[in-house]
This record gives sequence, structure tokens and C-alpha cells, in this order.
Amino acid sequence: MSLTTTLIAVVVALVLGHLAPSLGAAVRHYGWYRDWLRWLDARFPGDGAWRGRWGIALALSPPLLAVGLFQLALREPLLGLAGLAFGIAALFYVWGPGDLDVDVDAIAAAGDGDGARREAAQRLWPEGEAPVPVDGGALVGAVFENALRRWFGPLLWFLLLGPFGALLYRFAQLSAQGPYARELPAENRAGAERLLALLDWPVAQLMTLSLALVGNFDIVLGAWREAGGAALQLQHRFLHAAARASVKCELADEAADYFDETGIEGAPPLPPANGELPELRDAMSLIWRSLLVWLAALALFVIAGWAG
Repeated sequence: MSLTTTLIAVVVALVLGHLAPSLGAAVRHYGWYRDWLRWLDARFPGDGAWRGRWGIALALSPPLLAVGLFQLALREPLLGLAGLAFGIAALFYVWGPGDLDVDVDAIAAAGDGDGARREAAQRLWPEGEAPVPVDGGALVGAVFENALRRWFGPLLWFLLLGPFGALLYRFAQLSAQGPYARELPAENRAGAERLLALLDWPVAQLMTLSLALVGNFDIVLGAWREAGGAALQLQHRFLHAAARASVKCELADEAADYFDETGIEGAPPLPPANGELPELRDAMSLIWRSLLVWLAALALFVIAGWAG
């Protein structure tokens, strides 16, 4: 896909996902992939490639090969419009699942009751796994983790490889986390987790960079270094550390602004009446601003291509 086509596909898919959440909920079903994993597990019951570390390749290869061939076949027909439509459909299909803004608002609206907030926080964690702690710092890390898995991961691999990349990321995530992953043999799942970590690492690095651009660069850089962001390791703890540091800086700036306006030292005004927690509010604000940075960078590449 050309850069122009990619940008159009990204913008249309994002707008559709935000304006038509019911449509997304209706089409984003991956039960067929779960059935495929179960069939493979029944087909290869003994020791062999399926139950080894590279077994996940047997599950990913057929659907991704079909998507890749279809993607190549649609590059030219109808002046690229067929490829554009396929790109929009693929990115819309893997986006989410679920509306991150809605899930974060539900946590804020749950109030201070630990049980209610913990139940709402379950939406930020794979089905069947224990939710994150409900303190502010842990919730900020969980929100950014979900932004990586729901938005930025599919987006980056779509930008790099088109529909093939977006579906590769989503299938790898389904194979490494949640109920689908628990049905895989242990070594197979370990291979899927390794693949997902490999796909996540560049996404987390670019998210941290965009976070530094929209927030306090020095604070984000310091948190990134302390959490091992400069090391060539397949982990992204540095993203959580940078997110928490950036949100803390945003809250401190708000408190300073409040003091300048009122002369009263202390916390900034209460969050809006909808019960939104300040940490979650600022986390979502930083995520949206980071997403805009990504789209602006892509637009600049498109403009540079036209100028060239």
C-alpha cells in the first residue's frame, strides 16, 4: 500500500471505530481462530512441531498467507481502491476490541469502592486473568498497556506491512494472552509470547518517544533509561514507567497552575462531575495526543512523497 492509501485507511478505520462502536462489536469476532487452534491441537496430539516453541507458526501461516496473497492481488485493481477498502476492513477488524475510552470511563465512574473499581478494571485485562491493582499508578500502566495492544500495536504493523501486519499482530496477541492462549500447548504458547514480545518492543519504543514529545521530554527520558529502555531486551516495562512519570508530571503541572490562579497551595480542583479520576484522565489525554503525533508523522511522510 502507498503512504497515501495507508493514511486514508488509518483515518477512516479510526473514525469508524470511534463513531460506530456497535459495528465494531458486531464484526470483531475471532471465534473462527479459536476453532482453528482447537482443530490443530486435535490433529497433532503427540509430540511434534505443534507442541514445540515454533508450533505457533503452524497456526499463523495459513490465514496470514491467504491475507498476504489477497493484499498483493488488490494493489492495482480499480486504481488501488480495492486495496484501500481491504486495508480499512482489516484495520477496523483488528482495532480494539472494545472502546478504550469507554472502559476507562467505567473505571472512573465505579467510584472509590474497591470491589466495583476492581470489577471495572477487569476490562483492561485479558479475559480470565486477574485484574491489575486498582491504585492510580497501576491503572495508568494498564491503560497504556491496553493502548499498545488495542491501538498502537495493530497500527504500527499495519503501517509497516499493511493488512498482513495488522492481522499478524492481532493473531499473535490472541495466541499469547487470554482464553485462546490457555488452550495451546505450553511450549507453543511460550513461542507465541516470544513473538508478541518481539512485535511489542518497537511499538512501545515509539509510544515512549511520542510520549516524550507530547509531555515532559526529560522526565520521560529519565524513566525510560531507569526502566531499561536502552537495553536490547524484549520487554516494555519502560513504557509503564514513562507513562507513570509523565502522568505524575501532568498532575504536578495542574497543581502548580491551580496555585498560580488561586494562591491556594495543594491539589488542583476536583475532576469533572462524571467522576473521572485525574490519573486516568491525564493518561487518556496523553494517549490521544501520542496517537495524533503518529498520524501527523505519517501525514508528513505523505506530503514529503508528494513534494518529491
